[in-house]
Amino acid sequence: MASGRVWIDADRRGDFQWTSTSVEKVKRMNIADTDPDRQSLEMQGSDRWGLIAGKVRSTQSRLPLLQMVTTLLLITYGVVAIPDFASKPSIISMLVTASFVGIASAGQTLVVLIGGLDLSVPAFIAVGSILTADLIGGRGWPVLYAFAVILLISAVLGGTSGFISHRFGVQPLVVTLGTSAIVTGCLTVWTRHGVNGSAPPWLVNFSSAIGHTFGFAVPPVIVFWGAAAIVLTVVLHRTRTGRHLYQTGANPIAARLALVPARRVWVGVFAFSAVSGALLGIILAGFSGSGSITSGNTYLFQSLAAVIVGGTGFGARGDYARTVVGTVLLTVLTTILITEGLAFSIQQIIYGVIILVVVAGYGRDMKVGDRL
Repeated sequence: MASGRVWIDADRRGDFQWTSTSVEKVKRMNIADTDPDRQSLEMQGSDRWGLIAGKVRSTQSRLPLLQMVTTLLLITYGVVAIPDFASKPSIISMLVTASFVGIASAGQTLVVLIGGLDLSVPAFIAVGSILTADLIGGRGWPVLYAFAVILLISAVLGGTSGFISHRFGVQPLVVTLGTSAIVTGCLTVWTRHGVNGSAPPWLVNFSSAIGHTFGFAVPPVIVFWGAAAIVLTVVLHRTRTGRHLYQTGANPIAARLALVPARRVWVGVFAFSAVSGALLGIILAGFSGSGSITSGNTYLFQSLAAVIVGGTGFGARGDYARTVVGTVLLTVLTTILITEGLAFSIQQIIYGVIILVVVAGYGRDMKVGDRL
């Protein structure tokens, strides 16, 4: 009826000249405005689409549905368009690459869950890489002793970053940047005469794409990553430690009132992030045969991208299972882009666009959640 009144008011003012066509338009508008069946159908259609959208959002909040569908589409494209994409060597190579990114992303996932970012991951990867080659291959240290020293140094330095961030209220971004500079400087002094030694043969087999696990042609690093992913997922969802982590990330004030040891959580999370970086450095020493101060440079962006694309966000939203999916998605995408001959700069642009789109989607979901 509102449309009809507009026409009538125009006629009263003399601004409109009635014709047979205009009369028919008014009749159609009045019918559309007053027909209860039509209004009911429109409401049902709107409700139906709203219900579908709600179910999709609900499912996406529990499972990384969109990421899994995207991964399947990318795999389908690779199988159809790229020769030997689905061959056994190609699959193993992609899984080994995904394992490296996944290990680097393990600690980063926990840091993001409590609301921080760790920029020191590449530095601790370099620690693991250089000290493995130097202590074991160059100085002849026992393997277990060398690994214990590497992981202990990393845990202490990483935990210190977490303590400073929480105790003094400094952004983890700033603290870990400083930690990274200190560690990198120390490694530069350590390696001023070069990196002596190489990785032991068993470590080369562990991280190689042609390595074997108990006689099977499956690289041990893939098995290690799979086992670590299961353990970390169980810890996050089935233990008190995991509950404390989520409580700290979701609402620090409420967590403090609930007597959650938030400082201990921060120290432990950043220590774990440093240790996971050092573990990857040890593995990369076996993969490359030696240590390098630049061995972890590419893994800062890749670890963050895997976490974000997988669906883990600030404020205890997500888990490591989502990061695993994000890691596989980005690995498949990278393989396709490299095979298609795209330059590294173009790949970076594509990754950046993907991250921006995903982050924008997170922001929209959070605003919707705040209104509910």
